Amino acid sequence: METVNYPLHNEAESQRMIADRDKISFWKNWGPYLSERQWGTVREDYSKNGDAWNYFTHDQARSRTYRWGEDGIAGISDNRQNLCFAVAMWNGNDPIIKERLFGLTNSEGNHGEDVKEYYYYLDCTPTHSYMKYLYKYPQSAYPYDDIVATNRKRTRNEFEYELIDTGVFDDDRYFDVFVEYAKASPDDILVKISVHNRGDQPAILCLLPTLWFRNNWSHHEDNEKPELTRVANKTTTIIRATHSEASDMFLYCEGKPSLLFTDNETNTERIFGTPNTNPYVKDGINNFIVHDKLDAVNPAGTGTKAAACYWLIVQPGNSESVRLRISACDLHTPFDDDFENAIAQRKFEADEFFDSKIPASLSADEKNIMRQAIAGMLWSKQFYLYDITVWLNGRDETVSRNFEWQHMSNSDIISMPDKWEYPWYASWDIAFHVLALTLVDSDFGKQQLSLMLAGHYMHPNGQVPAYEWNFGDVNPPVLAWATIYTYRLENMIHHIDDIHWLRNNFHKLELNFSWWINRRDRSGHNVFEGGFLGLDNIGVFDRSAPLPTGGCLEQADSTAWMALFSQNMLEIAIELAIRDKDYITSTIKYVEHFLRIAASMVDPGESCMWDEEDGFFYDVLQLPDGTAQRLKVRSFVGLLPLCAVCTYDGVLTRKYPELGAELKRLLHSHADLQERIHDCLEPGVGGRKMAGILNETNLRRVLGKLLDENEFLGPYGIRSLSRYHLEHPYTIRVKDQDYSVAYTPGESDSGMFGGNSNWRGPIWMPVNALVIRALLQYYMYYGDDFKVECPTGSGNYLTFYQVAEHIADRLSKIFTKDENGHRALFGGAQKFQEDPNWRDYILFYEYYQAENGAGLGASHQTGWSGTIARSLQLFSHDMSAQLLAEGVKGMFVQPDPLLV
Repeated sequence: METVNYPLHNEAESQRMIADRDKISFWKNWGPYLSERQWGTVREDYSKNGDAWNYFTHDQARSRTYRWGEDGIAGISDNRQNLCFAVAMWNGNDPIIKERLFGLTNSEGNHGEDVKEYYYYLDCTPTHSYMKYLYKYPQSAYPYDDIVATNRKRTRNEFEYELIDTGVFDDDRYFDVFVEYAKASPDDILVKISVHNRGDQPAILCLLPTLWFRNNWSHHEDNEKPELTRVANKTTTIIRATHSEASDMFLYCEGKPSLLFTDNETNTERIFGTPNTNPYVKDGINNFIVHDKLDAVNPAGTGTKAAACYWLIVQPGNSESVRLRISACDLHTPFDDDFENAIAQRKFEADEFFDSKIPASLSADEKNIMRQAIAGMLWSKQFYLYDITVWLNGRDETVSRNFEWQHMSNSDIISMPDKWEYPWYASWDIAFHVLALTLVDSDFGKQQLSLMLAGHYMHPNGQVPAYEWNFGDVNPPVLAWATIYTYRLENMIHHIDDIHWLRNNFHKLELNFSWWINRRDRSGHNVFEGGFLGLDNIGVFDRSAPLPTGGCLEQADSTAWMALFSQNMLEIAIELAIRDKDYITSTIKYVEHFLRIAASMVDPGESCMWDEEDGFFYDVLQLPDGTAQRLKVRSFVGLLPLCAVCTYDGVLTRKYPELGAELKRLLHSHADLQERIHDCLEPGVGGRKMAGILNETNLRRVLGKLLDENEFLGPYGIRSLSRYHLEHPYTIRVKDQDYSVAYTPGESDSGMFGGNSNWRGPIWMPVNALVIRALLQYYMYYGDDFKVECPTGSGNYLTFYQVAEHIADRLSKIFTKDENGHRALFGGAQKFQEDPNWRDYILFYEYYQAENGAGLGASHQTGWSGTIARSLQLFSHDMSAQLLAEGVKGMFVQPDPLLV
């Protein structure tokens, strides 16, 4: 195995990362690995009809034990999620204690599922040596019934009914609950919970820091049941955690809180109407606190779930703090002066670490946004446990979901899109997560990409798993793009040449490429289908279902993804061939794949995806009678061919001159293919060559629509659907039924793929990142001499680099304060815009209203929107034009066999 030489870092956090990577000290052993919603997931669904949302509900979650994971508020766990810790609380008015976040199921919301809480990831280092979280808890009763009933009444054309709309935060009658974690050592975690009363009256809060074991004994007879016990001590309140597979841990609790013990086992009487075999069940602490059931907790001081009960009276405008310590150490004075000093030290080290990652030239506001974006990415890690074979054995035989994925046995820390709304991984999401993750932790980012290609994830046939609801669905093939991007970025910034990792990924990616070629090219003409491909309701038909017309859909996005996939595989093959001549044949293979796929998109005829009249790409509907029809929807589907571009220089052919001759013969033998696309042999700036679908004439035509403010260029980035369709909806009639697509800049008015899927107008960060990356590629080929009108019709001409910068600036305006101090993402919510206790806490939404920038969909999908951190870094002012140009070159330009 080859050795990677990592540079030395002086910051304490970087030293911890190195120690953890080298297995000297396991600083990542504990982290924010709890889910925020385990109920309603496929893993917990053992229904006969596969209705996960209604089989295991939020109402059942406090009483019913999970089989595959745990959830909690501001929670942490060990990296196997055996022992868990989270914060629960009760305001004296709620019908239940607040142990987990509440939200609507897909069928309850007028725009689909959605968490109805306000919480923020404020800080997090890669080793989780320092973490900070904020939860906003109303002092009046949480309006569970009101939220469900009101949203259910509203139509798709109305706004969602949010928690802020219910009035529970009026007059500031709420608590700000800040939770800080600081590690004194890998297994010694300091916890400080600070409760602020924002109202004008004294308020009581029952604070319940809770420690429990994930239940892996009820369904596995061979597993020994762990135990929590009260430890006799005159000065400190202590709980001991004993597990057969780990060393003992202790929860030290400052002061003299009462300790409440129960078991993390199902209350079968409440859930199933059968007597409990154990009187102490999962909701025992809830029943003791809320319903005064004194016999609901174990007086013997033992169990598998325990809480320290603190009754706090918080004066208006003041705060109260509680300190705890989760440690493997036998401590005599856990809360001496060293406690506060340690928290302050870890906070200082976090600042020092991020100062080295966040450009100094950014404004204070931009730095805050960037740091919270990264914090959200790191807080969104989750221990994901799912053994498909075991799960299927417990289900009704008539349910076949994921039946073909029985090789899968997942048990890893994975970057989640959103730990409430999407508490399961999606492979193409992870490819974009890496953009932000590698800013601070390239090891974890690289590991995530390798994980999706591992044998216990990737199907034996080469398919990459899509997501929990259906692993067999098809995600865009972007792992190769993320792999070469990550490799080059690490090489450019850290001077690390991890060729071993690149080679391993390449071999797995070849299997995935073959799966696409063999399974998704029905006609054999290098045009591809693929289904919804993550773009949900962007098409006129549900692309994951049989077409109402019969026949099949040849997709411009699927085919463009494959063109980009072949380019990315070529990039990797070149990098490997520079070191090992055996990979030369792979470079030739992927050159030919690209030529055939790219040419298929502009092949003349009625089945051609390129529409010469419109100057745009469309999906092609192949009908059973042999005829074909373009579906003229101007969407991001037709922009993806613009993104399938890579620029190269000639290192490989200079090293192997014989390869140059071979490639020249190949290209001349496919001259008919090259006539319809960009000429791969035409030199650009610095002699560079470019592989692209669009020749210069067609490129300018597509750019004209991309940069037209009446089409794709919105005030806050690139729209997913052209604004042209606002006044010109596209409609096709099939069997007396109309199927239409119209521009909707905000929430979806379509039920396709669930209510909160909307690719018919809003701004989506990941595809904007693809556009920016493509523009930088074009810049490296065309240089400063090629200029395009931006916006279209403005008379203002910019280089490709300046266009990329312009789009990045529009995206950043979603988050940054305007001249009035308002942020577009908060829309018309005045409290969010103006209240000092709200306005600087950033939410990173799933997508954004195309005309006003308001955040929509999942409110913590930092996995998508965390890419804003990379954008802020890349286009920061402290990089000079020359340095930035070198950065672009280092990240995006590849040694090229095409320089012949």
